Amino acid sequence: MISILKKLGFILKNKKIYLVESPEDQDFVKDTLEKEKYVGIDTEFNWRNTYFPELSLLQISTSSKILLIDCLKCKNLGYLNKILEEKTKIIIMHSSRSDITVLNTNLKIKLNNCFDIQIAEKFINGGEIKSYGFIVAKYFGYELDKSETNSNWLKRPLTDKQLEYAANDVNFLIPIYKKQLKDLKRLKKEKEAITEFRKEALLGNQELHIPRLKKLKKASKQERDIFLWREKHASKKNLPPSYIFEDKYLKTITKKIQNKKEKPNEFLKFFKDNSAAKDFLKFIEL
Repeated sequence: MISILKKLGFILKNKKIYLVESPEDQDFVKDTLEKEKYVGIDTEFNWRNTYFPELSLLQISTSSKILLIDCLKCKNLGYLNKILEEKTKIIIMHSSRSDITVLNTNLKIKLNNCFDIQIAEKFINGGEIKSYGFIVAKYFGYELDKSETNSNWLKRPLTDKQLEYAANDVNFLIPIYKKQLKDLKRLKKEKEAITEFRKEALLGNQELHIPRLKKLKKASKQERDIFLWREKHASKKNLPPSYIFEDKYLKTITKKIQNKKEKPNEFLKFFKDNSAAKDFLKFIEL
């Protein structure tokens, strides 16, 4: 059930923090979010040994609350799609593309009306892209503790330090948005920034293989077909494509296929397990 976390010493006042661990809390989450115009979002996930990112925690902030939704315990979150995809809502994020990808692949949520504070900061001040910690320090003079960045987000129970870190990652999004929006309007860069936000959202909502395929600019049709086979196989097994065979072998494998005299066993050494190699041989009809 919902628990109000202990006060974590945030400098922004009047925000209650809720840890959502049960499907029974659905009505509370819906009631909290449905009428909100501004919503801050961040995710904690693992993406090391799988094709799809593994969503652990979904952090959502409003003007008065922070919800930390445990996605390992709350499996049915389909009700969030309609709420978060609502066109009248402004979704505020930092470095939005990766979080949009995580929400799309895990929950089938396609965020569109996003405001990315990292992109906005670049339009305001130019230069290199800035970290969330840098932007928070700039606007609030508050230094975030980032020691939990690489902690194990799939392990339960989550520690108090992890929960504090996760809550802080959305705690400042809405007030930063309001300050940046004023700056963008003053600089007459609001429309330009919004165009960039939309581009990031489109990239985040793509199928995972699309941006990878675009990198193969000089690849032949056969190389692209083999590449797409690997993507499909990796997605079915939920393994990184490199766990099937590494990118550096793509051209070599293609050349061996073109050499009609190659024996099936010649392909085995490029694959990291025999079952994938056998499936590939069926694909190329060898």
